[in-house]
Amino acid sequence: MKYQTRKKALVLLADGTIFYGKSIGIEGTATGEICFNTGMTGYQEIFTDPSYFGQLMVATNAHIGNYGVNNEEVESEGIKISGLICRNFSFTHSRVDSDGNLFDWFEKHNLVAISDVDTRALVSYIRENGAMNAIISTEVDKIDELKKQLAEIPNMEGLELASKVSTKEPYFVGDENAPIKISALDIGIKKNILRNLAKRGAYIKVYPYNASFEQMSDFNPDGYFISNGPGDPEPLEEAQKTAKQIIEKDLPLFGICLGHQVIALANGISTYKMHNGHRGINHPVKNLLTGKGEITSQNHGFAINREEAEAHPDVEITHVHLNDHTVAGIRMKSKNVFSVQYHPEASPGPHDAEYLFDQFIENIKKVKA
Repeated sequence: MKYQTRKKALVLLADGTIFYGKSIGIEGTATGEICFNTGMTGYQEIFTDPSYFGQLMVATNAHIGNYGVNNEEVESEGIKISGLICRNFSFTHSRVDSDGNLFDWFEKHNLVAISDVDTRALVSYIRENGAMNAIISTEVDKIDELKKQLAEIPNMEGLELASKVSTKEPYFVGDENAPIKISALDIGIKKNILRNLAKRGAYIKVYPYNASFEQMSDFNPDGYFISNGPGDPEPLEEAQKTAKQIIEKDLPLFGICLGHQVIALANGISTYKMHNGHRGINHPVKNLLTGKGEITSQNHGFAINREEAEAHPDVEITHVHLNDHTVAGIRMKSKNVFSVQYHPEASPGPHDAEYLFDQFIENIKKVKA
């Protein structure tokens, strides 16, 4: 077993701080912005979520790998995180419907992962000092070289990553005879979003990140969707232009996470990089329209400017995050447009917010009636 031959490994942060651990058996070096997820389950869905592209993931759950992997529990084609940092890595697993162990899956994708790190101390440090670039490596005797490599990593702020994870060619999801047609802009879309739309009677055509409004309208859709995804929303000028044209024509539009930020930018509301973002499956949100609370799955490092949203004459804040009062949802007062900063499709996470997909379908049906 690899467990007996594991080498020393390290986490080097951009400010020079070092945390030590052990390699799980896959040697090498990985770079990216370091972030942490507080979810207690769903690690496979997290690792394959395109929104995490370019990031080193710290798992706060003490045990990773204990239930193996299942080939159906993926949110995209392949692993999207740059590398993994955890406390305890399980080389053996116990689960009835498992398709294998996590180590073999990581080895197949050549993912560098290190364990035996004091993740509680590391996460506390990130919370205090903010998200920053980092490097993980088994080459613990080459710290000076690692520092030089780390210095060359671009900052997440201003970084366009949607093109790295988006589909290259349009594709279809669902029943072609379904009563509703939706054009979806893929800037890092999760599979479970498409499943949620399809099971509500929608036939979806998924377009690349830079698709124009004209291209997306060729499908003659009943509604439009802008997905989640990685990186800074500001460089996504083509997506913003497409969103602006959909809004101008008052067509049904729904956005999630990065899509929410794109819709805000299309309305002249700016975005900003958060201190360390929201990543987990138990984030409390209040629906200001109903007064109800929702426990939500979240994964974002950017947010929209609340003051500008409140001052916008045609935008209403519909949801707020109860921990820090950041904007968690908006809608337009005179247009058929709404968006949320969290993940109603979950995977992993609670299903409190699935009603938002129903709301989108209802918005489409009202126009079709």
